[in-house]
Amino acid sequence: MQRPTLRIDKWLWQARFFKSRALAAELAEDGHLRINGQPTRKAGHGVGIGDVLTFPLGSRIRVIRVTALGYRRGPATEAGTLYLDLDAPGGEDAATAPLE
Repeated sequence: MQRPTLRIDKWLWQARFFKSRALAAELAEDGHLRINGQPTRKAGHGVGIGDVLTFPLGSRIRVIRVTALGYRRGPATEAGTLYLDLDAPGGEDAATAPLE
């Protein structure tokens, strides 16, 4: 049985890492995104629960684990439930991510 997945550009947009899907797609297509340590250049690459994403955002390198697939782009509090920040300062979970 195949696990449920969502396009990486759509998931990054729903999780509020980017203001638009186009910006998220550009990140992937430019080769700046890794899924489980493997680089991807496809905005349509599927991401599922448990996957670890590594990508630059502003002056930081973000390392996050996907904990849920979104159904919509909701408020920041809802977006924060879609991932676990593995590189949060002080080890705390970042509920909101800065928008680029």
